[in-house]
Amino acid sequence: MPSRRSLLAGGAAAALAAPLASPATAATAADGPSGGRSRGRDVVPGADAAAARGWSVLRGRRVGVISNPTGVLRDATHIVDSMAAHGELDIAGVFGPEHGFRGSAQAGESEPEFTDPRTGLTVYDAYGANATRMAELFTRAGADTIVFDIQDVGVRYYTYIWTMYSAMVAARSIGARFVVLDRPNPIGRRADGPLMTEEFTSGVGAEVIVQQHGMTVGELARYFNGELLPKEGPGGTVELEVVPVRGWDPYSTAHEHGLPWVPPSPNMPTPDTAVVYAGTGYFEGTNLSEGRGTTRPFELIGAPYLDHRYSDRLNARKLPGVRFREGYFVPTFGKHTGTTCGGVQIHVTDPRRYEPVTTAVAMLVEARRYDAFAWRQDAWDTRRPFWIDKLSGSPRLRGMVDAGKDVDEITAAWREEVRAFERTRRAYLLYR
Repeated sequence: MPSRRSLLAGGAAAALAAPLASPATAATAADGPSGGRSRGRDVVPGADAAAARGWSVLRGRRVGVISNPTGVLRDATHIVDSMAAHGELDIAGVFGPEHGFRGSAQAGESEPEFTDPRTGLTVYDAYGANATRMAELFTRAGADTIVFDIQDVGVRYYTYIWTMYSAMVAARSIGARFVVLDRPNPIGRRADGPLMTEEFTSGVGAEVIVQQHGMTVGELARYFNGELLPKEGPGGTVELEVVPVRGWDPYSTAHEHGLPWVPPSPNMPTPDTAVVYAGTGYFEGTNLSEGRGTTRPFELIGAPYLDHRYSDRLNARKLPGVRFREGYFVPTFGKHTGTTCGGVQIHVTDPRRYEPVTTAVAMLVEARRYDAFAWRQDAWDTRRPFWIDKLSGSPRLRGMVDAGKDVDEITAAWREEVRAFERTRRAYLLYR
Protein backbone atom coordinates (compact mmCIF):
# COMPACT_ATOMS: atom_id res chain seq x y z
CA MET A 1 0.00 0.00 0.00
CA PRO A 2 1.51 3.38 -0.94
CA SER A 3 2.43 5.71 1.87
CA ARG A 4 0.69 9.03 2.48
CA ARG A 5 3.98 10.73 1.60
CA SER A 6 4.23 9.03 -1.83
CA LEU A 7 0.63 9.80 -2.68
CA LEU A 8 1.08 13.44 -1.80
CA ALA A 9 4.39 13.75 -3.62
CA GLY A 10 2.87 12.37 -6.79
CA GLY A 11 0.09 14.92 -6.95
CA ALA A 12 1.40 17.83 -4.88
CA ALA A 13 0.79 21.34 -6.14
CA ALA A 14 3.19 24.17 -5.31
CA ALA A 15 1.36 25.68 -3.35
CA LEU A 16 13.56 49.87 35.93
CA ALA A 17 14.90 53.26 35.24
CA ALA A 18 13.26 56.56 36.22
CA PRO A 19 10.70 57.85 33.73
CA LEU A 20 12.02 60.33 31.20
CA ALA A 21 10.99 63.80 32.29
CA SER A 22 12.07 65.68 29.19
CA PRO A 23 9.26 66.90 26.90
CA ALA A 24 11.42 65.70 24.01
CA THR A 25 10.38 62.14 24.82
CA ALA A 26 6.80 62.77 25.82
CA ALA A 27 3.73 61.57 23.98
CA THR A 28 1.58 64.25 22.37
CA ALA A 29 -0.94 64.96 25.10
CA ALA A 30 -3.86 65.66 22.79
CA ASP A 31 -3.53 62.16 21.38
CA GLY A 32 -2.89 60.39 24.66
CA PRO A 33 -3.74 56.71 25.08
CA SER A 34 -6.95 55.51 26.61
CA GLY A 35 -7.41 52.30 28.54
CA GLY A 36 -9.79 49.40 28.13
CA ARG A 37 -10.37 46.78 25.48
CA SER A 38 -9.76 47.78 21.87
CA ARG A 39 -13.03 48.39 20.07
CA GLY A 40 -12.66 48.33 16.30
CA ARG A 41 -12.94 51.82 14.90
CA ASP A 42 -12.26 53.34 18.33
CA VAL A 43 -8.58 52.47 17.79
CA VAL A 44 -6.87 55.46 16.17
CA PRO A 45 -3.23 55.02 15.08
CA GLY A 46 -0.81 57.90 15.56
CA ALA A 47 -0.78 58.67 11.85
CA ASP A 48 -4.54 59.18 11.75
CA ALA A 49 -4.38 61.37 14.85
CA ALA A 50 -1.66 63.53 13.27
CA ALA A 51 -3.47 63.77 9.94
CA ALA A 52 -6.70 64.79 11.68
CA ARG A 53 -4.82 67.77 13.08
CA GLY A 54 -3.58 68.76 9.64
CA TRP A 55 -0.10 67.37 10.29
CA SER A 56 0.56 70.30 12.63
CA VAL A 57 3.22 68.24 14.40
CA LEU A 58 5.37 68.63 11.25
CA ARG A 59 4.65 72.16 10.11
CA GLY A 60 7.61 74.47 9.62
CA ARG A 61 10.05 71.55 9.37
CA ARG A 62 11.76 69.84 6.44
CA VAL A 63 10.57 66.28 6.83
CA GLY A 64 12.14 62.94 5.94
CA VAL A 65 9.83 59.93 6.15
CA ILE A 66 10.85 56.36 6.96
CA SER A 67 7.96 54.15 5.94
CA ASN A 68 6.74 51.25 3.83
CA PRO A 69 3.30 50.05 2.62
CA THR A 70 2.03 49.82 6.21
CA GLY A 71 2.21 53.60 6.68
CA VAL A 72 -1.42 54.13 5.77
CA LEU A 73 -4.35 56.02 7.18
CA ARG A 74 -7.63 54.25 7.89
CA ASP A 75 -8.95 55.31 4.48
CA ALA A 76 -5.98 53.44 2.88
CA THR A 77 -4.21 56.68 1.84
CA HIS A 78 -0.48 56.42 2.40
CA ILE A 79 0.90 59.00 4.81
CA VAL A 80 3.46 60.18 2.23
CA ASP A 81 0.67 60.90 -0.24
CA SER A 82 -1.32 62.69 2.46
CA MET A 83 1.67 64.77 3.53
CA ALA A 84 2.69 65.60 -0.02
CA ALA A 85 -0.84 66.81 -0.80
CA HIS A 86 -0.77 69.13 2.21
CA GLY A 87 0.30 72.55 1.02
CA GLU A 88 1.95 73.57 4.29
CA LEU A 89 4.37 70.63 4.58
CA ASP A 90 7.90 70.45 3.17
CA ILE A 91 8.83 66.81 2.43
CA ALA A 92 12.57 66.30 1.92
CA GLY A 93 12.40 62.65 0.89
CA VAL A 94 11.42 59.12 1.78
CA PHE A 95 13.67 56.39 3.17
CA GLY A 96 12.89 52.73 2.45
CA PRO A 97 13.79 49.91 4.90
CA GLU A 98 14.20 46.19 4.17
CA HIS A 99 11.73 45.13 1.45
CA GLY A 100 11.61 48.75 0.24
CA PHE A 101 9.22 51.67 0.49
CA ARG A 102 6.75 49.93 -1.80
CA GLY A 103 7.39 46.52 -0.24
CA SER A 104 8.31 44.71 -3.43
CA ALA A 105 11.62 43.17 -2.29
CA GLN A 106 12.04 39.81 -0.60
CA ALA A 107 13.82 39.07 2.69
CA GLY A 108 17.32 40.54 2.88
CA GLU A 109 16.66 42.78 -0.11
CA SER A 110 15.59 46.36 -0.76
CA GLU A 111 14.47 48.68 -3.53
CA PRO A 112 17.11 50.90 -5.19
CA GLU A 113 16.83 54.68 -5.05
CA PHE A 114 14.05 56.00 -7.27
CA THR A 115 11.70 58.92 -7.83
CA ASP A 116 8.19 58.23 -6.60
CA PRO A 117 5.89 58.74 -9.61
CA ARG A 118 2.91 59.90 -7.55
CA THR A 119 4.63 62.57 -5.47
CA GLY A 120 7.88 63.24 -7.31
CA LEU A 121 9.80 62.65 -4.07
CA THR A 122 13.16 60.89 -3.97
CA VAL A 123 12.98 57.51 -2.24
CA TYR A 124 16.35 56.59 -0.73
CA ASP A 125 17.47 53.01 -0.06
CA ALA A 126 18.13 52.93 3.71
CA TYR A 127 18.15 49.16 4.25
CA GLY A 128 21.26 48.03 6.10
CA ALA A 129 22.43 51.61 6.59
CA ASN A 130 24.27 52.16 9.85
CA ALA A 131 23.87 55.44 11.74
CA THR A 132 26.70 57.10 9.82
CA ARG A 133 25.25 56.18 6.44
CA MET A 134 21.76 57.12 7.59
CA ALA A 135 23.00 60.55 8.68
CA GLU A 136 24.54 61.01 5.24
CA LEU A 137 21.20 60.23 3.59
CA PHE A 138 19.31 62.63 5.88
CA THR A 139 21.86 65.36 5.21
CA ARG A 140 21.74 64.76 1.47
CA ALA A 141 17.96 65.14 1.56
CA GLY A 142 18.19 68.21 3.79
CA ALA A 143 15.84 66.79 6.43
CA ASP A 144 15.67 68.35 9.89
CA THR A 145 12.80 66.18 11.16
CA ILE A 146 12.59 62.41 10.70
CA VAL A 147 9.20 60.67 10.83
CA PHE A 148 8.97 56.92 11.43
CA ASP A 149 5.75 55.10 10.57
CA ILE A 150 6.01 51.34 10.03
CA GLN A 151 3.88 48.52 11.41
CA ASP A 152 6.12 46.35 13.56
CA VAL A 153 5.26 42.79 14.66
CA GLY A 154 6.78 42.86 18.14
CA VAL A 155 9.84 40.67 17.62
CA ARG A 156 13.55 41.47 18.03
CA TYR A 157 14.59 39.80 14.78
CA TYR A 158 12.15 41.78 12.63
CA THR A 159 14.49 44.43 11.21
CA TYR A 160 12.34 47.58 11.12
CA ILE A 161 13.00 48.45 14.76
CA TRP A 162 16.73 48.46 14.05
CA THR A 163 16.21 50.77 11.09
CA MET A 164 14.44 53.03 13.57
CA TYR A 165 17.29 52.74 16.07
CA SER A 166 19.96 53.62 13.49
CA ALA A 167 17.80 56.51 12.32
CA MET A 168 17.48 57.81 15.88
CA VAL A 169 21.25 57.75 16.35
CA ALA A 170 21.67 59.44 12.98
CA ALA A 171 19.08 62.10 13.77
CA ARG A 172 20.84 62.86 17.05
CA SER A 173 24.17 63.27 15.25
CA ILE A 174 22.82 65.92 12.86
CA GLY A 175 20.57 67.63 15.41
CA ALA A 176 17.33 66.48 13.78
CA ARG A 177 14.05 65.89 15.55
CA PHE A 178 12.55 62.38 15.56
CA VAL A 179 8.78 61.77 15.41
CA VAL A 180 7.18 58.33 15.74
CA LEU A 181 3.61 57.83 14.52
CA ASP A 182 2.70 54.94 16.76
CA ARG A 183 0.75 51.80 15.85
CA PRO A 184 -0.50 48.84 17.93
CA ASN A 185 1.78 45.91 18.56
CA PRO A 186 -0.21 43.16 16.78
CA ILE A 187 0.81 40.49 19.30
CA GLY A 188 0.24 42.54 22.43
CA ARG A 189 2.09 43.30 25.65
CA ARG A 190 3.65 39.92 26.52
CA ALA A 191 7.44 39.92 26.88
CA ASP A 192 9.21 36.60 26.43
CA GLY A 193 12.25 34.88 25.04
CA PRO A 194 15.99 35.05 25.56
CA LEU A 195 17.92 38.29 25.92
CA MET A 196 20.29 39.23 23.11
CA THR A 197 23.98 39.18 24.05
CA GLU A 198 26.45 41.74 22.72
CA GLU A 199 28.61 39.09 21.07
CA PHE A 200 25.75 37.93 18.85
CA THR A 201 24.23 41.26 17.81
CA SER A 202 23.56 41.56 14.09
CA GLY A 203 21.03 43.01 11.67
CA VAL A 204 18.40 40.70 13.17
CA GLY A 205 19.10 41.92 16.70
CA ALA A 206 21.30 44.98 16.93
CA GLU A 207 20.92 45.69 20.64
CA VAL A 208 20.31 43.87 23.93
CA ILE A 209 16.55 43.40 24.31
CA VAL A 210 14.45 40.27 24.76
CA GLN A 211 13.07 38.39 21.78
CA GLN A 212 9.37 39.24 22.16
CA HIS A 213 9.55 42.77 23.54
CA GLY A 214 5.81 43.48 23.96
CA MET A 215 6.10 47.18 23.08
CA THR A 216 4.93 49.44 20.29
CA VAL A 217 7.50 51.19 18.13
CA GLY A 218 6.71 54.41 20.00
CA GLU A 219 7.40 52.76 23.33
CA LEU A 220 10.54 51.16 21.94
CA ALA A 221 11.73 54.56 20.69
CA ARG A 222 11.33 55.91 24.23
CA TYR A 223 13.21 52.86 25.59
CA PHE A 224 15.99 53.27 23.01
CA ASN A 225 16.26 56.97 23.83
CA GLY A 226 16.47 56.41 27.57
CA GLU A 227 18.47 53.19 27.76
CA LEU A 228 20.55 52.75 24.60
CA LEU A 229 21.28 56.03 22.81
CA PRO A 230 23.28 57.48 25.73
CA LYS A 231 25.64 54.50 25.31
CA GLU A 232 26.17 55.31 21.61
CA GLY A 233 28.99 57.76 22.27
CA PRO A 234 28.61 61.47 23.14
CA GLY A 235 25.38 63.26 22.40
CA GLY A 236 22.91 61.83 24.88
CA THR A 237 19.35 61.49 23.59
CA VAL A 238 17.56 62.60 20.44
CA GLU A 239 14.69 65.10 20.46
CA LEU A 240 11.86 62.56 20.37
CA GLU A 241 8.11 62.92 20.07
CA VAL A 242 5.64 60.04 19.90
CA VAL A 243 2.12 60.51 18.55
CA PRO A 244 0.32 57.69 20.41
CA VAL A 245 -2.47 55.33 19.43
CA ARG A 246 -5.86 56.14 20.94
CA GLY A 247 -8.27 53.55 22.32
CA TRP A 248 -5.93 50.56 22.16
CA ASP A 249 -5.80 47.77 24.74
CA PRO A 250 -2.13 46.68 24.85
CA TYR A 251 -3.15 43.15 25.81
CA SER A 252 -5.17 42.70 22.62
CA THR A 253 -3.98 41.26 19.33
CA ALA A 254 -4.45 42.43 15.76
CA HIS A 255 -7.53 40.23 15.48
CA GLU A 256 -9.34 42.42 18.01
CA HIS A 257 -8.57 46.04 17.19
CA GLY A 258 -10.24 46.22 13.78
CA LEU A 259 -7.51 48.02 11.83
CA PRO A 260 -6.83 47.03 8.22
CA TRP A 261 -3.87 44.67 7.90
CA VAL A 262 -1.24 45.68 5.36
CA PRO A 263 1.54 43.06 5.09
CA PRO A 264 4.65 44.63 6.65
CA SER A 265 6.76 42.32 4.47
CA PRO A 266 6.04 39.78 1.71
CA ASN A 267 6.06 36.85 4.12
CA MET A 268 3.88 38.50 6.78
CA PRO A 269 0.57 38.32 4.88
CA THR A 270 -1.93 38.14 7.75
CA PRO A 271 -2.26 38.88 11.48
CA ASP A 272 -2.16 35.10 11.97
CA THR A 273 1.42 35.16 10.66
CA ALA A 274 2.43 37.86 13.11
CA VAL A 275 0.99 35.92 16.07
CA VAL A 276 3.19 32.86 15.43
CA TYR A 277 6.29 34.60 14.02
CA ALA A 278 7.68 35.54 17.44
CA GLY A 279 8.46 31.83 17.81
CA THR A 280 8.52 30.18 14.40
CA GLY A 281 11.04 32.70 13.11
CA TYR A 282 13.48 30.32 14.82
CA PHE A 283 13.00 27.85 11.99
CA GLU A 284 14.96 30.13 9.67
CA GLY A 285 17.91 28.86 11.71
CA THR A 286 17.22 25.18 10.90
CA ASN A 287 16.98 22.94 7.85
CA LEU A 288 13.19 22.88 8.18
CA SER A 289 11.16 25.07 5.87
CA GLU A 290 9.53 27.95 7.72
CA GLY A 291 6.82 28.00 5.07
CA ARG A 292 8.35 30.54 2.71
CA GLY A 293 7.09 29.84 -0.78
CA THR A 294 3.64 28.86 0.53
CA THR A 295 0.50 30.85 1.27
CA ARG A 296 1.02 30.34 5.03
CA PRO A 297 4.62 31.31 5.85
CA PHE A 298 5.65 30.73 9.47
CA GLU A 299 2.39 28.86 10.11
CA LEU A 300 3.44 25.88 7.98
CA ILE A 301 6.62 24.28 9.32
CA GLY A 302 8.08 21.14 7.81
CA ALA A 303 10.80 19.19 6.06
CA PRO A 304 11.01 16.16 3.73
CA TYR A 305 11.99 13.97 6.69
CA LEU A 306 9.08 14.82 9.04
CA ASP A 307 6.00 12.62 9.35
CA HIS A 308 2.74 12.27 11.29
CA ARG A 309 4.56 11.64 14.55
CA TYR A 310 5.60 15.29 14.64
CA SER A 311 2.05 16.64 14.99
CA ASP A 312 1.08 13.80 17.33
CA ARG A 313 3.93 14.55 19.72
CA LEU A 314 3.28 18.28 19.67
CA ASN A 315 -0.45 17.90 20.35
CA ALA A 316 0.34 15.49 23.19
CA ARG A 317 2.12 18.35 24.96
CA LYS A 318 -1.20 20.27 25.25
CA LEU A 319 0.45 23.65 24.79
CA PRO A 320 -1.87 26.58 25.66
CA GLY A 321 -3.91 28.20 22.91
CA VAL A 322 -2.70 26.08 19.99
CA ARG A 323 -3.34 22.91 18.00
CA PHE A 324 -1.18 21.33 15.31
CA ARG A 325 -2.61 19.91 12.11
CA GLU A 326 -0.57 17.31 10.26
CA GLY A 327 0.24 19.05 6.99
CA TYR A 328 2.12 18.62 3.72
CA PHE A 329 3.29 21.36 1.37
CA VAL A 330 5.64 22.07 -1.52
CA PRO A 331 7.56 25.37 -1.25
CA THR A 332 7.81 27.36 -4.47
CA PHE A 333 10.97 29.11 -3.23
CA GLY A 334 13.25 29.04 -0.21
CA LYS A 335 14.23 25.80 1.47
CA HIS A 336 13.20 22.50 -0.16
CA THR A 337 11.84 24.21 -3.29
CA GLY A 338 9.71 21.80 -5.30
CA THR A 339 9.95 19.06 -2.65
CA THR A 340 7.09 17.69 -0.57
CA CYS A 341 7.57 18.59 3.07
CA GLY A 342 5.76 16.90 5.93
CA GLY A 343 5.09 18.83 9.09
CA VAL A 344 2.40 20.91 10.72
CA GLN A 345 0.15 23.86 10.28
CA ILE A 346 -0.13 25.87 13.50
CA HIS A 347 -3.69 26.73 14.47
CA VAL A 348 -3.83 29.34 17.26
CA THR A 349 -7.08 28.71 19.11
CA ASP A 350 -6.68 31.42 21.75
CA PRO A 351 -4.28 34.28 20.91
CA ARG A 352 -4.32 35.61 24.48
CA ARG A 353 -3.18 32.27 25.94
CA TYR A 354 -0.84 31.32 23.12
CA GLU A 355 2.88 31.48 23.95
CA PRO A 356 4.78 31.72 20.65
CA VAL A 357 8.30 31.34 22.05
CA THR A 358 7.48 28.36 24.27
CA THR A 359 5.57 26.75 21.41
CA ALA A 360 8.51 27.16 19.05
CA VAL A 361 10.91 25.68 21.60
CA ALA A 362 8.64 22.62 21.85
CA MET A 363 8.65 22.37 18.07
CA LEU A 364 12.46 22.51 17.99
CA VAL A 365 12.76 19.87 20.72
CA GLU A 366 10.49 17.50 18.81
CA ALA A 367 12.15 18.20 15.44
CA ARG A 368 15.56 17.47 16.99
CA ARG A 369 14.41 13.88 17.59
CA TYR A 370 14.73 13.24 13.83
CA ASP A 371 18.19 12.20 12.66
CA ALA A 372 18.07 14.46 9.60
CA PHE A 373 17.49 17.62 11.66
CA ALA A 374 20.27 20.21 11.37
CA TRP A 375 20.97 23.80 12.30
CA ARG A 376 21.44 26.19 9.39
CA GLN A 377 24.97 27.51 9.08
CA ASP A 378 26.01 30.97 7.93
CA ALA A 379 28.88 30.43 5.49
CA TRP A 380 29.83 34.11 5.64
CA ASP A 381 30.39 34.28 9.40
CA THR A 382 32.92 31.68 10.53
CA ARG A 383 33.13 33.22 14.02
CA ARG A 384 29.36 32.88 14.59
CA PRO A 385 28.36 30.22 12.07
CA PHE A 386 24.92 29.23 13.37
CA TRP A 387 22.01 31.47 12.33
CA ILE A 388 19.90 30.28 15.27
CA ASP A 389 22.41 31.87 17.65
CA LYS A 390 21.81 35.28 16.05
CA LEU A 391 18.05 34.81 16.17
CA SER A 392 18.00 33.64 19.79
CA GLY A 393 20.83 35.91 20.95
CA SER A 394 23.46 33.34 21.99
CA PRO A 395 24.42 29.64 21.61
CA ARG A 396 22.36 28.79 24.73
CA LEU A 397 19.13 27.69 23.01
CA ARG A 398 20.95 25.57 20.44
CA GLY A 399 23.13 24.00 23.12
CA MET A 400 20.21 23.09 25.35
CA VAL A 401 18.18 21.59 22.49
CA ASP A 402 21.20 19.57 21.35
CA ALA A 403 21.77 18.38 24.92
CA GLY A 404 18.25 16.94 25.06
CA LYS A 405 16.84 19.43 27.56
CA ASP A 406 13.06 19.67 27.61
CA VAL A 407 10.91 22.73 27.12
CA ASP A 408 10.40 23.77 30.75
CA GLU A 409 14.11 23.73 31.49
CA ILE A 410 14.98 25.65 28.33
CA THR A 411 12.42 28.41 28.81
CA ALA A 412 13.30 28.73 32.50
CA ALA A 413 16.81 29.74 31.43
CA TRP A 414 15.65 33.21 30.39
CA ARG A 415 12.81 33.80 32.85
CA GLU A 416 14.80 36.22 35.03
CA GLU A 417 16.06 38.08 31.95
CA VAL A 418 12.49 38.71 30.88
CA ARG A 419 11.49 39.91 34.34
CA ALA A 420 14.41 42.34 34.43
CA PHE A 421 13.51 43.67 30.98
CA GLU A 422 9.89 44.13 32.07
CA ARG A 423 11.02 46.17 35.06
CA THR A 424 13.18 48.41 32.91
CA ARG A 425 10.67 48.93 30.11
CA ARG A 426 7.94 49.96 32.57
CA ALA A 427 9.16 53.58 32.63
CA TYR A 428 8.71 53.88 28.87
CA LEU A 429 5.26 52.38 28.36
CA LEU A 430 2.48 54.59 27.00
CA TYR A 431 -0.45 52.16 27.27
CA ARG A 432 -1.61 50.46 30.47
